[in-house]
Amino acid sequence: MNFSELSELRPDLAFIAHWIKPNARILDVGCGDGVMLDYLQSDKQCAAYGIEIADDKVLACTQRRVNVIQQDMENGLSMFQDNGFDTVLCLSSLQMMKHVEPLLRDIARVGQEAIVSFPNFGYWPHRTALLRGKMPVSKSLPYEWYDTPNLRCATIYDFADLANEVGLEVLECVALHEGKPVTFLPNLRGSLAVFRLRKK
Repeated sequence: MNFSELSELRPDLAFIAHWIKPNARILDVGCGDGVMLDYLQSDKQCAAYGIEIADDKVLACTQRRVNVIQQDMENGLSMFQDNGFDTVLCLSSLQMMKHVEPLLRDIARVGQEAIVSFPNFGYWPHRTALLRGKMPVSKSLPYEWYDTPNLRCATIYDFADLANEVGLEVLECVALHEGKPVTFLPNLRGSLAVFRLRKK
């Protein structure tokens, strides 16, 4: 997979990919169908591994020739040594965890840096829906309240506070909308929050 294919398929991942250096050791926690790892392996020659629980997504990873371990992220990352990876990715999956703080600490333990993304609950259509008395449904939160896999809702400011609490320094924080950075009122106008982090 090349960069233009990734940009067309997932513009958010294409933006995030520019933070990752060639030949890096990468762990993708909640790697989904492996499209990001496929790109990093083929275009940036990264040594990349993924963790995923869903059978269909693990199958998609193997079809892409992505190294994937089928495991529930809630069980932690104890199989990996401290600082075993240059970068740990957790892209649009942290909000699905019951135990966010321990997983984030584990991500910080095994990676020199981390990149975390999640739907921004502070995005203005989400606020508008709540003002109307309804739970938000949007492109970044496409589920009804009764069937959503998302267990946690956070804004950019919420996550920045948590990162500081678990000993992570925010290197960069970007709000994206449809894969493009939002600079004016990012917590209000960005549908996806993306953080690049490292241990303090």
